[in-house]
Amino acid sequence: MVKGIIASVVFLVIILTFFAYQSNKSIDDIQIEKAKIEIKILAENLDTPWAIDFLPDDRLIFTERSGRVSILKNGKANVVGTIDVSEVSESGLLGIAVDPEFEDNNFIYLYYTHDDGNRVSRFILNEKLEDEVILLDNIPNARFHDGGRIKFGPDGKLYITTGDATIPSASQNINSLAGKILRINKDGSVPEDNPFENYVYSYGHRNPQGIVWHPITNELYSSEHGPTRNDEINKIIKGGNYGWPTECDKTSEFIQPIRCYAEFTLAPSGIAFSENYLYVSGLRGTQLRKITFDGEKIVNEEALFEDLGRIRDVVEHDGYLYISTSNKDGRGLPRENDDKIIRIKL
Repeated sequence: MVKGIIASVVFLVIILTFFAYQSNKSIDDIQIEKAKIEIKILAENLDTPWAIDFLPDDRLIFTERSGRVSILKNGKANVVGTIDVSEVSESGLLGIAVDPEFEDNNFIYLYYTHDDGNRVSRFILNEKLEDEVILLDNIPNARFHDGGRIKFGPDGKLYITTGDATIPSASQNINSLAGKILRINKDGSVPEDNPFENYVYSYGHRNPQGIVWHPITNELYSSEHGPTRNDEINKIIKGGNYGWPTECDKTSEFIQPIRCYAEFTLAPSGIAFSENYLYVSGLRGTQLRKITFDGEKIVNEEALFEDLGRIRDVVEHDGYLYISTSNKDGRGLPRENDDKIIRIKL
């Protein structure tokens, strides 16, 4: 009987010690420990960081929608350029892309809104951004649906996502720059192998805000905002019609999305591949969504980081994911030290 009492006391001490240890840890610490995730805040107190890219020396360069372009160095955001933009609701300074030959030419590309439309320009980055050259201008703009993601593809061409600027029919007009994924040469000219002999690469889009290429197949994927749910993940083919202003229940004449979020609103923005996982940043969905592929088939999905608020961009670089929050964009609930850029290693 004495041995039984001693065993019970020992067990009670172990239980109390365990709970005492757990009580000294925050919920976030416990969640991170369980998921075995490394997370580090690289910058905070930002104003709606919109797009992230990397220079050849691994420095992170990013945009804020109000017009600032900054480079992260030693934990501090150093402003290298301030662009005069028209920031109204969803518009302002949006996408950024570093030239694949940056070490030879120092070129940086930006997508931003001015009073008469959206524009893609090239700058030279020395100590500051200098010598703007306008490559593509008067892309239709509005308070909503401005697209804005720009990235270089494996073919060395610059790809640009544009929204329908709240005129759905424009997305079906191949002579309009609205509601499209565009493809241009680095000097702003039309590539000879574009499908319609103009800038249009694919059409029938509502408001695409993410593009990425599969690291093995080099196939192009895009994320797109739908109307009240019906957000899409699409595999993009040259000349493809993705159907808008119809929604996910498309007829056979349009290319079907590989994933339609009819069950909730994700409002996807930036997307990134890491091996065979596609990461999708969710704005209204307030999450980073992880999609697992087996070949071209989606076999699993899960939501990560649902406690950060609106997530605007996700970029994979050198074994890490980098995400930016967008809680100051007028639709979120800013928290202490928002907005942030965060580095994650899984």
